[in-house]
Amino acid sequence: MSDMIRLIEPLIPALRRYARALLHNPTDADDLVQDCLERAISRWHQRRTDGDVRTWLYAILHNLAVSQMRQRARRGSYMPVDDAPEATLAVAPSQDDGLLQRDLTAALAALPEEQRSVLLLVSVEGLSYAETAQVLAIPIGTVMSRLARARDRMIHLMDGENVAPVKRPLLRRVK
Repeated sequence: MSDMIRLIEPLIPALRRYARALLHNPTDADDLVQDCLERAISRWHQRRTDGDVRTWLYAILHNLAVSQMRQRARRGSYMPVDDAPEATLAVAPSQDDGLLQRDLTAALAALPEEQRSVLLLVSVEGLSYAETAQVLAIPIGTVMSRLARARDRMIHLMDGENVAPVKRPLLRRVK
């Protein structure tokens, strides 16, 4: 027992330095060193007698640190509910945006090509009706007609087929 204490005790300050460098938190580092020393003492009989105690202790400390970091990454940070700011407790669900994007992409894909291209050029790219007509080499009236049909179809695809017709805004004025 005294042999074990004689070999381990001088290494404790170096173990603490290494633990602090790994964890960047003095309290967690001290806990890690404590865990390392407990493991070393309880498994003293398992160490290689021809091996270096210093490297054995550093290996134990390092492996415990890696295990703790992985565990924290899986579990997330811990904070008592009473100490947590209210804004962190009430977070909007993140899956709604992904579902909406998926539905929008599917609805766009379901449109006929001529309606999809007009809708994308006017609504997404911000081209005027005249510019869209020029790009697609079609009359402006056809652009307005396809755009109206595309908007109606998108509303039905996004909200469901049994939705009451929505009064849409008037078309832009063409000069």
